[in-house]
Amino acid sequence: MDTIKIIIAGPRGRMGSEAVKLVTNTEHFELVAAVDHKHDGLMLSDVEGFQSIGNVPIYSNIEKCLQNIEADVLIDLTTPEVGMYHARTALEHNVRPVVGTTGFTKQDLEELERLCFEKELGCIIAPNFAIGAVLMMKFSQMAAKYMDDVEIIELHHDQKLDAPSGTAVKTAEMISAVREAKQQGHPNEKETIQGARGAEFDGMHIHSVRLPGLIAHQQVLFGSDGQTLTIRHDSYNRGSFMSGVKVAVETVMKNNTFVYGLENILG
Repeated sequence: MDTIKIIIAGPRGRMGSEAVKLVTNTEHFELVAAVDHKHDGLMLSDVEGFQSIGNVPIYSNIEKCLQNIEADVLIDLTTPEVGMYHARTALEHNVRPVVGTTGFTKQDLEELERLCFEKELGCIIAPNFAIGAVLMMKFSQMAAKYMDDVEIIELHHDQKLDAPSGTAVKTAEMISAVREAKQQGHPNEKETIQGARGAEFDGMHIHSVRLPGLIAHQQVLFGSDGQTLTIRHDSYNRGSFMSGVKVAVETVMKNNTFVYGLENILG
């Protein structure tokens, strides 16, 4: 297999540091640069925690990085605003983005899809890279064909910026594709404290929990007469996401289209 040259944006983050390990430990991957708002001009090995990494230059400016570094793929694990800018800029420089940042708007996704079409390049936006989480979403979509009363509870660490999570929104979208929109609960239901019933998506309710000690967890609850069904996934560390990142990087090199959601590249 040909070597895939990779830039990582956000290497010092919790996910980014795991991605650095993944890339440096995968035989056919090569880490050629990092994008970080700090340490411009240094080598990644100059930064605490990365002393064993080879000569990998750090850039604070994504455009300067892409002008100076020959790369195939950009792995972005930053924030929605920065991630969108990085993905757009990568495509403009003929580099394929693999983005694990959530919080993109519909307009953002449409813009990236248009750019992929124009440049004939692949791009993968994945709200969740954990293979088990993707299976949880696919199983939930299957269940929704038969049990259409559903609520989603997503639980994350207290430093997460967006609520509900991208995984919860993607799950609701997938369920919505096979389920008629319906109002759940009593028709005269009234919240005595605003927000008690969570966010609403086509009549489904999404509840967000934020607590220290959590990583990334979600359960989808279905109810019908005399029975309930709960489908749950738990990520206990960020290494759980790396198998999906690896699959996404390998797949984006073969695709010339825009993909939103890891479930679309898994058999």
